Amino acid sequence: MTADVTIVGGGPNGLLLACELRLAGVRPLLLEQLHTRSAVPRANGLVGRVVQALELRGLYEPLTGRSGHAQPLPFYQFSGLPLDLRDLPDNPLHALQVPQARIEQVLEERARELGVEIRRGHELTALHEDDDAVTLDIRAPQGAYRVRTRYLVGADGGHSTVRKQAGIAFPGTTDDSFASRAGHAVIPDALLDPATGELDLPEPGMRLRPYTHNRLPGGVLTFAMMQPGSGIHLVATFEWDQPPADDSTPMTFDELRASARRVLGADLPLSPPTTPGPHLLRRLTGTNSRQADAYRAGRVLLLGDAAHVHSAVGGPGLNLGMQDAINLGWKLAAQIHGWAPPGLLDTYHSERAPVSRRVLMQTRAQMALMRPAADITAARDLLTELLDDPRNRARIAALLAGTDIRYDMGHDTGHPLAGRWLPDLRTHITDGWEQIAERLGAARPVLVDLTGNSATAEAADAWTDRVDVIIARSADRSLPASAILVRPDGYLAWATDDTAGQSMRHHMHEALTTWFGAAA
Repeated sequence: MTADVTIVGGGPNGLLLACELRLAGVRPLLLEQLHTRSAVPRANGLVGRVVQALELRGLYEPLTGRSGHAQPLPFYQFSGLPLDLRDLPDNPLHALQVPQARIEQVLEERARELGVEIRRGHELTALHEDDDAVTLDIRAPQGAYRVRTRYLVGADGGHSTVRKQAGIAFPGTTDDSFASRAGHAVIPDALLDPATGELDLPEPGMRLRPYTHNRLPGGVLTFAMMQPGSGIHLVATFEWDQPPADDSTPMTFDELRASARRVLGADLPLSPPTTPGPHLLRRLTGTNSRQADAYRAGRVLLLGDAAHVHSAVGGPGLNLGMQDAINLGWKLAAQIHGWAPPGLLDTYHSERAPVSRRVLMQTRAQMALMRPAADITAARDLLTELLDDPRNRARIAALLAGTDIRYDMGHDTGHPLAGRWLPDLRTHITDGWEQIAERLGAARPVLVDLTGNSATAEAADAWTDRVDVIIARSADRSLPASAILVRPDGYLAWATDDTAGQSMRHHMHEALTTWFGAAA
């Protein structure tokens, strides 16, 4: 059989990419080795820019079961150091507390509704690339077969078969100096503050915050309620300088209790959940920080953990991979449809690889700052002082959220919004926001004149087969721009404060050509 795009890996990243391609008019084939969705508990939420991106696609209500918008977190943490975000004028740390299993369910339902062909129990065993396509050898319950695909995307995790078969290097470091243990557990209500969720241990007189990495002489302990009212917490420990764990044997609940006792220096009366599972019980030795040399090699592309792996501290993995998918989808579709300008597909690597490098940097820094050593304590004390300044808290929050990104738009723009995420225009626009939201929800590029000037639409007439033009209106003089060109991933390819004159027309045409190809 043949396909335009084949995605290997049916986790959240692969499923979201499949949805993005279908919205752009491409029908991908998705292959997943597992016969059914994994029930093993993993990530328990999303935070940062990806939350706004999913909301842009209309996924907030399906994911949460309620209408409205994601709200920013009043507090967060960096390596266990508290970040008070309440005084930030533009808090970027929006959050959704949604288990990964629910995210996968919603995305698979959305993908099937859009017409994506999903084949479960189908495993890639080999690939062979030539000038025109990639030939895939697939093992399936009904027998082996081959697929000839124009492009192949590996969304198959840190041990990616696609990456290995394509010969893409995966350099980085392995830190095996610590072990982490995590499990679902019940903590006695008598030890928990009902107002704050803090854990109060009378002996040895210790009060610990939830949803943070509590650094203690014996290591680090973190705990967080899985779902409000469930009574079940995720409890995790990090220990350094302990005898190596035997990763060949399954972890037990007693092992989690013993680890918590060593970290705390006191007993924590944990008990296993009695409600139906599945429940997490997991041991990991060390962590990898690695990034692929290239996100693209010819007709093969990498997505999510196949392209980058890092510590899970702060939970950036799913946030990063899903933004990769939204960045890649429309560019790959443009290539399939034949209107992609030269080099468009290569901007997937040039835009997303630097973002991943920043995530690797900050997660390694957070892990280093948690080590129980006197010099690390001094560094934490200094950082605590620096975080008293709201400007520094804002910088750390933007780093964690991924909102400090500014893509190079590759043409002369000069406007401060170019390369940035779409600003929130809902409070500025009196007429036209619904149209903008509808078109971006459909993953369409949108040119918006915010002053009601039809000259902008007329100047873009030669691109209206690929770009939707909306004339919006506002009486608000504090508008961040007069006209904007929004890519399907929510980033601005161009912006101007002046919608009149030949110069505006020239720069707009340059941006349209750079990102959406030559005029029709």
